[in-house]
Amino acid sequence: MYVEQLFTGCLAEMAYYIESNGEAAIIDPLRETTPYTDIANRRGAKIKYVFLTHFHADFVSGHLDLAKQTGATIVFGPNATTEFEIHSGKDGEEFQLGDIKLRLLHTPGHTMESSSYLLVDAAGETPYVFTGDALFIGDVGRPDLAVKSDLTEADLAGHLFDSLRNKLMVLPDETIVYPAHGAGSACGKNMSKETYDTLGHQKETNYALRANMTKEEFIKEVTTGLVAPPQYFPKNVGMNKGVNKSYDNILKDANRPLTVAEFKQIRESENALVMDVRHHHNFIKEHIKGSLFFGLDGGFAPWVGTLIEDLNTPILLVVPEGREEEAITRLSRVGYDNVKGFLNGGIKAWEQAGEEVDALMNMTPQEFAESITNHNVDILDVRKESEFYSEHIVNDKVVNSCLDRIMTGYKNLDKDKEYYVHCAGGYRSVIAISILKNLGFKGLVNVDEGFAGIKKCENIQTSAYVCPTTML
Repeated sequence: MYVEQLFTGCLAEMAYYIESNGEAAIIDPLRETTPYTDIANRRGAKIKYVFLTHFHADFVSGHLDLAKQTGATIVFGPNATTEFEIHSGKDGEEFQLGDIKLRLLHTPGHTMESSSYLLVDAAGETPYVFTGDALFIGDVGRPDLAVKSDLTEADLAGHLFDSLRNKLMVLPDETIVYPAHGAGSACGKNMSKETYDTLGHQKETNYALRANMTKEEFIKEVTTGLVAPPQYFPKNVGMNKGVNKSYDNILKDANRPLTVAEFKQIRESENALVMDVRHHHNFIKEHIKGSLFFGLDGGFAPWVGTLIEDLNTPILLVVPEGREEEAITRLSRVGYDNVKGFLNGGIKAWEQAGEEVDALMNMTPQEFAESITNHNVDILDVRKESEFYSEHIVNDKVVNSCLDRIMTGYKNLDKDKEYYVHCAGGYRSVIAISILKNLGFKGLVNVDEGFAGIKKCENIQTSAYVCPTTML
C-alpha cells in the first residue's frame, strides 16, 4: 500500500494518490493531470478511480480529463448531480483497490453531497480517512457554500454536527485525518498549518470536536465569524458540475508568445486585461500602463478569483521567462481559461518597441514613518479587518479598506487625496494600487515591506484596539 499527499501551496489544497497492488485512486485532483499520471507511470500502476469528496468551490477539478486519459471511474457521494457520467456512491459502499478498500462515508454539512473516504487495509484496519472539507486540522468546513440550496447555514451546520459525531469521531483515535485543505484556504476559518493529524489529537484540540458540545453550540460556533466567500466560488462549483475545456487545449491555446504588435492588437480588439505576474518589486519599477498586478510569488490564483469577476475575461500575460506555463496552469485551476498569450521578451521588448511604461510611487518604511510624523497624511490599510483589529497604526487618518472588497470599497475613498497604501508585507498593496490607478486614483504611494516593515520603525505607534478610523 502506498499513499502520497500532494500539497499545492497557492490554494492550500491537498490531493491524494493511493495505490495497492498495481491499482491506484486519486482523491480531489487539480485541473492538470500530469502530477497524478506521472506517479502512476513511475510506479507502474493503473488509475482505477477518481474520487471527489464534494463539488469544490475554490478550484476547478481535473476529474474529467483524468478519467478520459486513464479510463478511471469518477465517484461522487450521494446527492451529486452532474452533466457527465459518474458513479453515484452510497453511504458505506466499498471500492476495491488492489488489496485494500476505500469505504465511502457520507458526511454532509459543508455541502450535501460531501463525503469522506475511509481506507480499509487488507487486515481490516482503518489507518487513514480522507475527509475532504468535512473535517480539517483545527477546523471544519464552512456551512455556507452550498449553491442554490434550500437549506440555511444553520441547517447545513446541523448536518455537519451529525456527520462528525456519527461518521468520523467514532473511528479509532489512531486513524490519520487527511483533509482537502490547510491554513490559507477560504473553505474554513481556523485551519492549522499542519496537513494531517490523528483523529484522537483532533478530538483534544479541534474546537468543533469537543465531546460535551451541543448541536446548538456547534451551529453557533461554526456560523459565527464567517466572511463572504470569494466571488468565484459558486462559479467554480458550476464548472465542477459541468463539462469544461480540457486542460491540454487550454495550455495549447494560451501558451503563445506574442510580439508587441500582436499583444497590442489583441488588447485593443478584445479589450483584454493585461496581467503582470512578475515580482511586485519589478512591477513597482516599471510596467505596462493600465496593467494589473497579480504576482505568481504570492497568493496568485485566489486573488485573481476574488477580484476579476468575469471568468471569461480575455487575459494577456506579462510573465517572467520560463514561468509561462505555470501562470496559465494556475489561472486555469480557478476557472480563468481565456488567456490569449504572453508578451514575448516581456517588459524589455515593450520598452524597446518605444511603448509607454509606468511605475508606482514607493517608499521605505522609515520614509513612511518620517512622513506621518511630520505631515498630516492619509493612510490606506488594505489588510483584512481581522488583521487590522489585531494591530494597526494609531492614527486618525487611517482607513481600512480590505483588498477583498476593494472593487466596492473604493467608492468611499477620495480620488483627489494622496494615500499611503500598505498591507502586511508589500504584496497586496501593489495589487490594490494597480486596481485603484485603473479606477482613476492618482496620488497612491506604496509602503514597501508593509506593516511588517512599519512595525520596526521606533516612532510608529501601533495598537490592538480600534482607533477612530474608518472601515470600508
